[in-house]
Amino acid sequence: MTETTHAAPSATPQEGARQADPFPVKGMDAVVFAVGNAKQAAHYYSTAFGMKLVAYCGPENGTRETASYVLESGGARFVFTSVVKPSTDWGRFLTEHVAAHGDGVIDLAIEVPDARAAYEYAVSQGADGIAGPHEEEDEHGTVVLASIATYGETRHTLVERSAYNGPYLPGYVAAKPLVEPRKRNFQAIDHCVGNVELGKMDEWVAFYNKVMGFTNMKEFVGDDIATEYSALMSKVVADGHRKVKFPLNEPAVGKKKSQIDEYLEFFGGAGVQHIALATNDIVATVRAMREAGVQFLDTPDSYYDTLGEWVGETRVPLETLRELKILADRDEDGYLLQIFTKPVQDRPTVFFEMIERHGSMGFGKGNFKALFEAIEREQERRGNL
Repeated sequence: MTETTHAAPSATPQEGARQADPFPVKGMDAVVFAVGNAKQAAHYYSTAFGMKLVAYCGPENGTRETASYVLESGGARFVFTSVVKPSTDWGRFLTEHVAAHGDGVIDLAIEVPDARAAYEYAVSQGADGIAGPHEEEDEHGTVVLASIATYGETRHTLVERSAYNGPYLPGYVAAKPLVEPRKRNFQAIDHCVGNVELGKMDEWVAFYNKVMGFTNMKEFVGDDIATEYSALMSKVVADGHRKVKFPLNEPAVGKKKSQIDEYLEFFGGAGVQHIALATNDIVATVRAMREAGVQFLDTPDSYYDTLGEWVGETRVPLETLRELKILADRDEDGYLLQIFTKPVQDRPTVFFEMIERHGSMGFGKGNFKALFEAIEREQERRGNL
């Protein structure tokens, strides 16, 4: 009698990808800020950035220690939390964080399909666990959360929300917009940039490689990001599908203090330097945000005199780029348009980038010198160059 062998069913492409990726991610879940006054921060990002308040958690609905406002623009989500009256270790941590660092990012939350598996893998690879996997639930369903530490006092909360349909997380209630929403200025978080101390960049690149299975996407060293006075080095890590991208910067030796040195001094250590926001119409975005009071870095007219020679034709005419001080860069895959705000708080720390991509998955390498010089001009005005 002949024995029949049944082959195991082959995995689907999606299943194969999950098996090959030790730390699958769905994308950025939220950028969480610790701030001195969350109500005022929420109003600023509503009016100046055109974001929409969608959820709230505070004393009015049972959270006595903190107040948190959740704002969205397309798939981009910001959470602003301030302390009402500290009574636990968490409240004291937030109070001390704002005192030491000013308003800044405390959490780059990542949505994952399985928070328990992601946390267990990360910790097994050497990550420091802050909060183990646990469920939170309300009438809208259940989320699974866990947190690991990264550079400085920043953390990554791992969010599994497939069984939840509430406005944000359990404990939050839906909230009406603070101001009537205008046309959306941006629709997603493109990347989040971290500044780390001299000599620490490769250490944190290795952390993401090992702990999250992220791969190295880009590298900028030596003269890539340098001017006559200052320089930095940068490497970009990302998940396999490029849904989550984290450039990591460290200062390089220069004649004067670099923007990274200035950030580390005023933030008080490593932390999130800027958040890049993806827009489909950077011209409309810049016009609307400028009108609402957002200040962008200036670029000399001389930058545009030769721009067309190496960037070529773009969706936006050169004259409009010059008028609005928008930068352009082209690589083998296409081009991008970008512009950077000035710091959005009194300390020269956190700022934002608006980016419109047309094929290019780069970060504006051709603009690094112009950008650095623009930042140096601002540093000099502040007396920090």
